[in-house]
Amino acid sequence: MKENQTGEMQRSSTQLVTSQSTDSVNREDAAGSVTWKFWQSRRYIVVLMAFFGFFNVYGLRVNLSVAIVAMTEKFNVTLENGTVIEDQHFDWNSKQQGLILSSFFYGYIWTQLLGGWLGSKIGGHYVFGAGIGTTAFLTLLTPLAAKADIAVMVAIRVIEGIFEGVTYPCIHAIWARWAPVYERSRMSSIAYAGSYAGTVVAMPLSGLLAQYWGWESVFYVSGAIGCIWCLAWLLIVKASPREDPYISEEEKRYIQNSIGDMSKEKISHPWKAIVTSTGVWAIVAANFAETWGAYTYLTQLPTFLRDTLNFDLGSTGFLAAMPYVMMICLMAFSGYAADRLQEKKLMSTRQVRRTFICLGFVIQIAFLMLTAHLNNPKIAVACIILAVGLSAFTMSGFLANPLDLAPNHASVILGFSNTMGTIPGIVSPMLTGYIVTDKTKEQWRIVFYITSAVFATGCILYWIMAKGELQPWAQQTHKLPQIESQPTKEEDSNDVATKNGSVDVKRD
Repeated sequence: MKENQTGEMQRSSTQLVTSQSTDSVNREDAAGSVTWKFWQSRRYIVVLMAFFGFFNVYGLRVNLSVAIVAMTEKFNVTLENGTVIEDQHFDWNSKQQGLILSSFFYGYIWTQLLGGWLGSKIGGHYVFGAGIGTTAFLTLLTPLAAKADIAVMVAIRVIEGIFEGVTYPCIHAIWARWAPVYERSRMSSIAYAGSYAGTVVAMPLSGLLAQYWGWESVFYVSGAIGCIWCLAWLLIVKASPREDPYISEEEKRYIQNSIGDMSKEKISHPWKAIVTSTGVWAIVAANFAETWGAYTYLTQLPTFLRDTLNFDLGSTGFLAAMPYVMMICLMAFSGYAADRLQEKKLMSTRQVRRTFICLGFVIQIAFLMLTAHLNNPKIAVACIILAVGLSAFTMSGFLANPLDLAPNHASVILGFSNTMGTIPGIVSPMLTGYIVTDKTKEQWRIVFYITSAVFATGCILYWIMAKGELQPWAQQTHKLPQIESQPTKEEDSNDVATKNGSVDVKRD
């Protein structure tokens, strides 16, 4: 009798444990599912806030490109005696204007690696918020700086570049703590799409502000929006799921089961291993090539359409924004597709990264060559839209790749690659200026040939050197916990990871 009772109790206990285990798995599955109701997931609220953060990054960067036209434009002034004379707010010549516009990058190039290092040390959310918030505050002071002296104007733009330089690298310190393994591509792609949304909105908005409310309003409005975002970011976003008071236990456990709880880890970067890693240099090659193309498109596209195709962007200005609208949509799609291919085990991480990056480069080369040799303006514009828009596939590759190699060191890896990637922002426009002296189509073909050659080189180098697995030099500091299926309510997942030990995991 006692044996029967004992057997029944054991079966009941087993059924209860199994039920609890199933409920736990179901809750974690629910936490891991991604729906359009992003506000139910704290990690996608972080993504949304990062999207608007990068929106501000580019809004604060490109506002001067539009405002400087109004600042140097000549206008008629009627004196008291009725005489009409020409005047302008600032009589900066073309060389002075070029110095002001390029001064941002003189500061920007120096803080890429610093931003990644600071993000891993003190928390990426603090560095990201401070970088954009300080740039926004300095933007509010730009009208005063411009009126003071050109040297003050240049100085404030250099300082803005210094603070904005930390933003892209330090965001990886956030993804290292918030992005589950099979959501890295989509989360980073959606956030980075904010950069192009900022470009699409800021350019026409700055023009309207300058036209109806004066050039000063361009800086006051963009600066105020940036400061408001900074306050919201610091209030809403936390360093990790562990520190977020509003995240559900199921979602927190889901994230920690995927990447581990790194909120308390002390990170020491293996600098020699990083700078000698072929996987890191593959990212550098892709970053350099893609950035060369991006700055060529951004700075030279309107001029090319005007010089060679007699295209009036003033009457159909929306076409100038179309490539970036397409890129925004495709970045979200390509990021999701990259994650699903890995999650469904259809392709390894390395295969996904190589396929997406090289596909993006090959497509851009094809459409650039077509653009260079086509005489039909409409078809040429369509090719340009496709070339720029489909470059979104490369962004889903090399920007997420640092997280594959070394999550704890992803921010400094991106900082290192972005330092190299800033060089095209200085060299490409300058080189184009030396080549396109007579504004002929033959000269513009040389620009497209050079850009295509850079794409091809980046494609080949990345295909040969790319890695997709957790690197040996990163495994010493990044251990993924083996979580029990049914932790008790009193135990958090970090305690369970400590109790169970940890295992090295490679993802190729």
